[in-house]
Amino acid sequence: MSVRLGMLVRSSHWNANRSKKGMKVVMQEQQHDSDRESNRKPYYVSVQAGQILEDPEAAAYELEILANEDDKSRLHELFKELNSMDNWSVLHFNSRPFSPSNDVELNGNSDEIISRIYRLLYECGTEETKQHIESMGII
Repeated sequence: MSVRLGMLVRSSHWNANRSKKGMKVVMQEQQHDSDRESNRKPYYVSVQAGQILEDPEAAAYELEILANEDDKSRLHELFKELNSMDNWSVLHFNSRPFSPSNDVELNGNSDEIISRIYRLLYECGTEETKQHIESMGII
């Protein structure tokens, strides 16, 4: 019986330590999320031009977001991807001007990238930006 009691005490101690470690991980994740939120700053985005501006007076923009460096990088990569898709489309149409066979595929790929851009803009957007994107009906 004392062996069982000893195992129960050790098991309880192990569970308490595991629980403390779990709480520590959760607290660290919450701190990381808090740091991430506090590192957000305003950016002004022109989807049409593929620009992310820090100065609202620098050029015309459509949407305002609050983003951290990771969000900004992801958005920049999506704009590069869309630009590459546009360049590829031009080359495709120049080489096959009357071939509609791949039009749906080309447009579908661009639409998918644009959709990803607007999802990210929605995630980072101000309330006004979110309302505008919702009114567009694209996400």
